[in-house]
Order: sequence, then structure tokens, then C-alpha cells
Amino acid sequence: MHYRQRSVLSAAPWLIIGAAVVGASSGVTVADFEKPELLIAALLVGLIIGMSVEQFLTRTSRQAWRERNRSRSEERRWNERIIQEPRLQTPAAEPLRPVDATDQLRIVMRSNFTIQPLLNKSEARVFRELDSVVIGCNSTWQVMAQVSLGEILRSADPDAYSCINSKRVDLLLVDGNCQPRHVIEYQGGAHHQGTAAARDAVKKEALRRAGIGYYEVVAGQTTPSELRRLVEKLVDNPRVT
Repeated sequence: MHYRQRSVLSAAPWLIIGAAVVGASSGVTVADFEKPELLIAALLVGLIIGMSVEQFLTRTSRQAWRERNRSRSEERRWNERIIQEPRLQTPAAEPLRPVDATDQLRIVMRSNFTIQPLLNKSEARVFRELDSVVIGCNSTWQVMAQVSLGEILRSADPDAYSCINSKRVDLLLVDGNCQPRHVIEYQGGAHHQGTAAARDAVKKEALRRAGIGYYEVVAGQTTPSELRRLVEKLVDNPRVT
């Protein structure tokens, strides 16, 4: 019933168009529509055109509606499948087991160790000369070799401390109270290879902030007399009692 009503309503304007088409094709005027056969022909043409257009529009609308529903249905099924499919669980990395003293002892017992010299020959020669000059200037002062910065520096910032904890200085001058006073780095022929300059910059800045002097002895350039003058400038004179 509703479809017939829509068809008649849609055909109404086409009745007028059909009449115009018949008139134009037959070469008749409006006055000729007084003839019943022409009027009926125009009405039939308009009715047929209107119903055809209505059916075409209805099919197009239904097809578009089906396409929308199919897209929504496929999307819903896809979402349901994603939800229902179990997610692959990434295996959690096993935490590193801490190595306690017992484990360390077991590792050490199955390994071999050999002696390694604290200083190479060039460094040892500078150490002896420096130690002799320092003691000659003040017998309470001492020269220490290969000292870890983590043993003579402290920082409230754990990140900053970790940057210097494992670094070492070649030679350290300490006063009579075992307070670190000055650092002397021996720069050999291959010292500035790789990242050595960057490592030295880190050590130098940390020592500067702590108030510890930093000096360099360069192989082939620093003479024994220059080393003596440097030590005499750095070491405090002994107290007279």
C-alpha cells in the first residue's frame, strides 16, 4: 500500500512531463489535449516513466543500504575476532641472579690469575723520580700510583659518581694527613688514542670540582728539572716545630 502511494506520488510530476513529451513528438499544441486519446497517451507515458524512475531509485537506495550494512557487519566481525583471539604473551626476561660471595668464590676457584705490573716501565721511572722529589721537599707527603677516583671522590649524585667510580689516575700526591692534593697524569706516546682525551676531560673536571689539582707529564717533553720545579711548587713546606 505504501509502495503504491509512493509510486503514484512520484509519477504525478512525470505525468506532466509525459504529456509534454507526447506533445513535442507529435507536433501538437495544448489545445490538442482536448482530444481524449492524446490526453490518455500522455498520462500513460508519464505514469510509466514515473514508475520506472521510482523503481530505479528504490533499487539504488536498497543497494546502498545493503553495502553499508555489509561493511558494518564485516567491521563488527573483525573486531570480535580481534577481541576473541588470545594475545601473544611476550616472555618476561629473567632477572639476573645476584652473584653473592659464595658464587664469586666458586668462580675464582675455577680460574687462574697472574701478576700484572702496577706501572709500565715509563710510568715506573716517572714514579721513582716524583717520589724522590716529593719526599725531599716534605717527608710527610706520599706518592701513590693507579688510584681509583671512587676512593678519593664523593658525590651525592649517583649518576655522577658512577661516571668516575671506575676511573683511575696515574699518580696521586697526598699530604701528611692522607688528604688527596694533586694528580699527575703521565701522557705516553699512545695515551691520546681512541677516547683517552674524553676520559681525561671527565677526570679533570671531577677533580677540579673537588679542589684537587690536575697536571700532566708528557713523555719526551717534560724534563727532570721541570718535574722538580713542579713538585716544589705543589708540595707544602714542612712545618717547623
